[in-house]
Amino acid sequence: MLAGGGRWGGFWEQRTRQLQSQVRAKEDKIAELETENAVLLLKLAEYKGKIEKSRSEATRISTLYNKQQRLQRNTRSALSQLDRVIQKLNQDVQAFHSSSRALLRDYQDEYQDRVSEIVTVVQRTQQSAETLLACQAKVVHLEQALQDVSARHQLERQRRKVLHNSLVELKGNIRVHCRIRPLLPFDSESDDPVLQSSSISREVAHAVDDETVLVKCDRPGHPLINKTYHFERVYGPAESQSAVFGDVCPLLTSLLDGYNVCVMAYGQTGSGKSYTMLGPHSDDGPVLPLDPQSDLGIIPRATEELFRLISENPSRSPKVEVSIVEVYNNDIFDLLAKDTVAAVSGVKREVMTAKDGRTEVALLASEAVNSASKLMELVRGGLQLRAKHPTLVHADSSRSHLIITVTLTTAACSDSTADQACSATLPREQTEAGRAGRSRRTSQGASALQPVPGDPAGRAEHVQARLQLVDLAGSECIGVSGVTGSALRETACINRSLAALADVLGALSEHRGHVPYRNSKLTHLLQDCLGGDAKLLVILCISPSQRHLAQTLQGLGFGIRARQVQRGPARKRPPSSQTEGKRRPD
Repeated sequence: MLAGGGRWGGFWEQRTRQLQSQVRAKEDKIAELETENAVLLLKLAEYKGKIEKSRSEATRISTLYNKQQRLQRNTRSALSQLDRVIQKLNQDVQAFHSSSRALLRDYQDEYQDRVSEIVTVVQRTQQSAETLLACQAKVVHLEQALQDVSARHQLERQRRKVLHNSLVELKGNIRVHCRIRPLLPFDSESDDPVLQSSSISREVAHAVDDETVLVKCDRPGHPLINKTYHFERVYGPAESQSAVFGDVCPLLTSLLDGYNVCVMAYGQTGSGKSYTMLGPHSDDGPVLPLDPQSDLGIIPRATEELFRLISENPSRSPKVEVSIVEVYNNDIFDLLAKDTVAAVSGVKREVMTAKDGRTEVALLASEAVNSASKLMELVRGGLQLRAKHPTLVHADSSRSHLIITVTLTTAACSDSTADQACSATLPREQTEAGRAGRSRRTSQGASALQPVPGDPAGRAEHVQARLQLVDLAGSECIGVSGVTGSALRETACINRSLAALADVLGALSEHRGHVPYRNSKLTHLLQDCLGGDAKLLVILCISPSQRHLAQTLQGLGFGIRARQVQRGPARKRPPSSQTEGKRRPD
């Protein structure tokens, strides 16, 4: 058993070794196959990636192919359309060539015709060259003749104006100048629908020339009527303050020569009277010295010019005194009185007739001044006390008549030296009109320029001349101004005093035996200027607006009536003794 068991044991060991060897071989084979399988899997994965890439590329190529096919189809379609367009363009070009050749032929024919016409015109021009030269020479001659005629016309106008002014002065006529203000914003303000529908802001008053005013009377329900008015001087809306003062300036020389002078501004409220006399409204009043281009009015300009003229002849420097009054509600108020109540109004005064027949204001305060600035300081103080009240027509309407009186007291000439000093003032007239007027006064009134002998009693003799600058309150239509209460009473007094002024001028122009000076304090106070020997200049201020047509016509009628007054030639103030010329104490 043991021997048999040994054989079987060896067999099984050998078998076991064989099997183990086979197992190892199988395992090696399995490992080799697994390795090969892994390699194959890697290759399979690689092939799958390549297949995917190939599929994507195939898809892309297919898409590109499809696009290329569509592009080819579009290109063929576009080429087909382009071919049709080219064919159409070829047809158009052929048609254009045909029409161009036709136009060229027409142009050539037209060109030939025009060349023929030009040749004909040139030939005609050459034929008429001598005639043209003759016409040009004639035109030059006519232009020179026209210039000569224009110069002679201007000279004759100046001479006519000089003669007219001389005639006015010899007759003693009141000189009337008319000033038309520009249109202002309030000219178009109205609550009246009738006026609104008739273009109230339209200009109806025009300066035709420097002596004529044209008024177009175009009122609703009335036919159009053109009225013309003639004055010594007419200022249009564009003329400056210096132009107005240029015609006033010669009167200041007459003042220094011993003549009484009055400058008065008349017109409806808001027509530019205070602007003409004083300048633009200012709480501080006019300021000196003047700028030649400034808008200051006659009063500050006359003040400065007066003292300039006085400084030119210091040997006869006169004493200058100023007084300022206002006529308010037919009462006279002294605006320089020392006892002015609370500095809000003047002191009431009365008009009286002096021994020499002149009208004076009793107890009137006067201030001696030695410079233009001092005089204007007093004027500014007086203006602060002047009565004013706003209306629908004017926001700063003056409710009183302002009268500024400048009195010059000059020693009378009594010897040859004084005669020379007196005569030194004679050449100061600033216009041809002033020089001609003075030469005629010298020839026709020589006695007025003769030196006056000294007073036997030994009293010094002197000459007093007065310059009165009057800014009248404006006439008003109550319905337009819209005033009520106390302002209504002021308007009534203003209109009554201006009506009295018109009555006085009417009586003077008609040479009536009685002149109603005493119907109003205004006319009584201005009696010496209106009916005396003063040189009186009325500056008539009017509005150009359709809205104020009635007041404008009334003002122009006043100016015409004033021009008709003939008072005889102006005379110098006669010398008087010093004791007679003194004013009553304040």
